[in-house]
Amino acid sequence: MLKILGKPTSINVRKVLWTCAELNLPYQLEAWGDGELATDAPQFLALNPNKMVPVLVDDATVLWESNTICRYLCAEYGDGVLLPAAPRRRALVEQWMDWQATELNTAWRYAFMALVRRSAAHADERQVAASCASWNRLLGILDQRVATTGAFVAADDFTVADIVLGLSINRWLMTPLERPAYAALAAYYQRLSARAGFARFCANGMP
Repeated sequence: MLKILGKPTSINVRKVLWTCAELNLPYQLEAWGDGELATDAPQFLALNPNKMVPVLVDDATVLWESNTICRYLCAEYGDGVLLPAAPRRRALVEQWMDWQATELNTAWRYAFMALVRRSAAHADERQVAASCASWNRLLGILDQRVATTGAFVAADDFTVADIVLGLSINRWLMTPLERPAYAALAAYYQRLSARAGFARFCANGMP
């Protein structure tokens, strides 16, 4: 059975859990991270020297980085359901996953730490405002994309890219900041709400 190491409140762990739900994959979850087992323990560091969750253990395969884990699960167990095998279609899915992990995550980090985590190290109001503005701007790009497709981010079919982006939208909606009224994005998020795992792992009261 798959083993997933990470606390179930973590946004990156929830990506993996939602992916497992979509693929009907059984797993064993071990709670590691803040408030749980310490990720600087030797047995955890042997799996991931970065001290970060999630970690996936699948027999002799050990993986970290949440988007990589999601891609692996889809490729190994999904039979093309969430991640197309055709190179061009797959690249489009991975493009949006990489955008989420780099551009979008970088934009929201300061604002989220200030407004949700109340981090004393993130109290510069100008940087908070800049982070919020960048966050809103990038979600405007996603709004334009789903307005064009009229369905999901890669095209007509739901893919693993929609899982990682759905969690990012949830974080945006649950952060106390001024947001533009993105109609296409709201309709897209509503479409995601029909998916297996959405209520449990995305719209579950956790940013």
